[in-house]
Amino acid sequence: MHIHILGICGTFMGSLAQLAASAGHRVTGSDHNVYPPMSTQLQQAGIALIEGFDPAQLQPRPDLVIIGNVLSRGNPCVEAVLEQRLRYCSGPQWLGEQLLAGQHVLAVAGTHGKTTTASLLTWILECAGRDPGYLIGGVPSNFTQSARLGGGELFVVEADEYDSAFFDKRSKFVHYRATTAVLNNLEFDHADIFPDLAAIQRQFHHFIRTIAGSGQVLYPPADSALAEVLAMGCWSRQVALGGRGGIADSRGDWWVTDVAADGSAFTLCRGAESATVEWGLSGRHNVANALAAAAAAAQVGVTLAQSGAALQTFAGVKRRMEVVAATAQTTVYDDFAHHPTAIATTLEGLRAKVGGERILAVIEPRSATMRAGVHGQRLGDSTAAADAVMWYQNSAVDFDLAAAVKPQQPIFTTLQPLLQRIIEWAAQGGHIVLMSNGGFEGLPAKLAQQLQ
Repeated sequence: MHIHILGICGTFMGSLAQLAASAGHRVTGSDHNVYPPMSTQLQQAGIALIEGFDPAQLQPRPDLVIIGNVLSRGNPCVEAVLEQRLRYCSGPQWLGEQLLAGQHVLAVAGTHGKTTTASLLTWILECAGRDPGYLIGGVPSNFTQSARLGGGELFVVEADEYDSAFFDKRSKFVHYRATTAVLNNLEFDHADIFPDLAAIQRQFHHFIRTIAGSGQVLYPPADSALAEVLAMGCWSRQVALGGRGGIADSRGDWWVTDVAADGSAFTLCRGAESATVEWGLSGRHNVANALAAAAAAAQVGVTLAQSGAALQTFAGVKRRMEVVAATAQTTVYDDFAHHPTAIATTLEGLRAKVGGERILAVIEPRSATMRAGVHGQRLGDSTAAADAVMWYQNSAVDFDLAAAVKPQQPIFTTLQPLLQRIIEWAAQGGHIVLMSNGGFEGLPAKLAQQLQ
């Protein structure tokens, strides 16, 4: 089958394209920005790429057009698909129907930690010899790509609550036919498509309604927003990750003890069983991610000892506190922070790890929710663990950033002055965390080049 994908260079759609090619389909695609690293991955998979959305790319007619959720009415290719009555569907629908049917799907959902938890779970299953398939919204460092078919009956998917397509406003995860669902946490996000938290909770409840009675829903009871979702109805077995007091509360089915201040060591517990982990990640939020991954792996027969051993060899995820430059005095991290909670937990984890060493946070509010200023009142407090903060206000920021952040935190609207100020700060050494869920106009690479 010839499948043509519109919007192919996004993380999800690019990963989907690679899975389709691995399944034996002839895959082509287009996007308005075709550039590495996704373009490189796609070309290596033998997928032909087209820059732009000229309708001529739809000739000869493909057997199926998969339309990404970034495309809408008015796009030339979308209009051509409708006018020519071509067969089309969303990416999540195709994934669910063509690849996930019949699989034991382990879906990881939540506002924060989806990519890391899905990567941890996939690595645990890999180390246990289960050869899982997976689709993750990032590239786990233990693997070379963001998706693969796998050779067994298990498939791990990062289950995003974002909408499926312009013609299907259901969240992606309702298509995934999950058997085991991890609900990490829930806060208001995606202000471009959801009016309030209640609207997101409704989609999470729709997700829960698709899980069989013999399936499992793993969740932290301390999260009140998720508790409200489960109160709407849950027909599957519930697995509590910690108790009402958090992940270290032994009233849950799974919990942790002996957590190091920086999260670099902890003990996983279930009943009388335990496994001690020492690893390279930091922060209590990553301890919570590890707990969820180990508990999910146990649902398919992986032992606690196997999970503990795998976690100790986990190498992280690209763009999640990824070290992109290091000198004798300075370390630079690239991080995907997209929300005040993510900013705060990441910086707190680093502070616990480095003690009194200097920390500079350089932040671009880039997600739709951040650009709209929905969480503007929380931005200033989210950076409390850093010694210094610099903000990059791109042209799409649609609120008064200066009124939201601390007076001593400078705001830059062009990249070069920001880069120069960072270099000046780095002269005295310390840790620099670049935080954006976009490309930050190439700042990580430019800063690394300047420092070295």
